Amino acid sequence: MRHDPLDPAVFTAHRRRLVEVLPPRSVAIVHAADILPTNGDGTLRLHPAGDLFWLTGIEQEESVLVLAPHAVDPAQRETLYLRQPTEQTAQWEGVKLDQERATAVSGVARVRWIAELPAALHALLADADVVLLNANEHERSNTDVEPRDLRMARRLMERYPLHRYERLAPLLRRLRAVKDDVEVGLIRHAIDVTDAGLRRLCRALRPGVMEYELEAELLHEFTRRRTWMGYEPIVASGGNACVLHYVDNMAACRAGDLLLVDVGASWANYSADLTRTYPVGGTFTARQRAVYEAVLRVLRASVERTRPGVTLREWKRAAQVQMAQELVGLGLITPEEAAADTPEKPACRRYFMHGLGHSLGLGVHDLAPLDGPLAPGWVMTVEPGIYIPEEGIGIRLENDVLVTESGAIDLCSHVPIEPDEVERLVGA
Repeated sequence: MRHDPLDPAVFTAHRRRLVEVLPPRSVAIVHAADILPTNGDGTLRLHPAGDLFWLTGIEQEESVLVLAPHAVDPAQRETLYLRQPTEQTAQWEGVKLDQERATAVSGVARVRWIAELPAALHALLADADVVLLNANEHERSNTDVEPRDLRMARRLMERYPLHRYERLAPLLRRLRAVKDDVEVGLIRHAIDVTDAGLRRLCRALRPGVMEYELEAELLHEFTRRRTWMGYEPIVASGGNACVLHYVDNMAACRAGDLLLVDVGASWANYSADLTRTYPVGGTFTARQRAVYEAVLRVLRASVERTRPGVTLREWKRAAQVQMAQELVGLGLITPEEAAADTPEKPACRRYFMHGLGHSLGLGVHDLAPLDGPLAPGWVMTVEPGIYIPEEGIGIRLENDVLVTESGAIDLCSHVPIEPDEVERLVGA
């Protein structure tokens, strides 16, 4: 791992929170992610499974956590199973976790090799009524590839058909939405690294520079600070900024255009997610500034509305209503169109067609209940935008916000966003 070691007490506390909501006489099973193939004998770098990491801090393939709070022997109530290291794996793949090191990382006292899992599970299930199995139930997940969790679910259901099976994902969705102080600190660090990357990019931004050269500036800063890209960065100049998921990053930045950068560093698997829009030549035109300030006003007001008890639908809807009025002021829609605004057909949809934000944490789109309500400890992105393809203008601004009892804390308040400070940053 690149990041500093985390206190295992964090993961112990997370497991305790989960155990408190498990049904009686149950066994919960959580797997590591698969190493995915590319071409030939190639593979992608392992991306740690968010649920397993949240519960244990383990970032190694073929790892399994088994929780059995009802077990008669207290030592068997939580067990971590690992791939057993060999001389061959050490030679070809590097040092793997041994049992002592796994306990130091996770706080799980009982660590066994993965070959022991079938017999151990059989003994636990003989005295259990409920089996909780995990799955990726994110509302936008790609389910074309069957993961380890579902492969085990199929085997267990065939072998133990009379047990009651329940979903673990809804419990973890609710628990992981609420970040503790350590998690918020990791996100803050990822934001600080992202800020440094954006400042480095701005020093290289000039007419004629290629989008991929600016991406390289971000990667340089992230790598030297021991972080990864939290997701594929968007570095989109001119009309490319109107493509919401543009990741080619291959065009030249032209004088007079805007550059939209959507990027986040990942530190200890916790991601930042920021978007800034910069004038390539160092100065906004009057029209660009007017659109920019409209987006900024919606951002500021939406941050203020990020409060406990607000549902995500209410939160998004308030931004849509405000954005419609901004679009009237910009001459993009008529007052009559704004007056006809409804939740089903928002008047802003042609120019602001995406959501207002999402939960942030272990991954850029972290788990959270679909409609909230917002609660203290949630970390949300706030990302309004206006996209005008016919004018070659795409502006999105995005900050990461912590929900507290008394309202919102903008975790990105130190990252330049006011148009005057943005112009100074680019022109420096």
